[in-house]
Amino acid sequence: MVSQIIPHGRVGVGGDIRVERVSRENRIVRYFRETRAELRKVVWPSRREATRLSLIVVSVTLAMSVFLGIIDWVFSRLIGLIVR
Repeated sequence: MVSQIIPHGRVGVGGDIRVERVSRENRIVRYFRETRAELRKVVWPSRREATRLSLIVVSVTLAMSVFLGIIDWVFSRLIGLIVR
């Protein structure tokens, strides 16, 4: 922690200006503290919902892989016929 002296602007007894020490947190420590606070606000999915959504992602990925594989095979056959 870094501390600095900031004049408060108040006049004390005898006309002296009061000075308070104000500590400034390290930026990295503040980042992790704020990140932790934000993660506490997150509404996490239930196990059932997470499983269902994961299966959807895997299914769509497999379907797109098959689709793109077929498209690639068709185009490679067409290019092969054109080049001959």
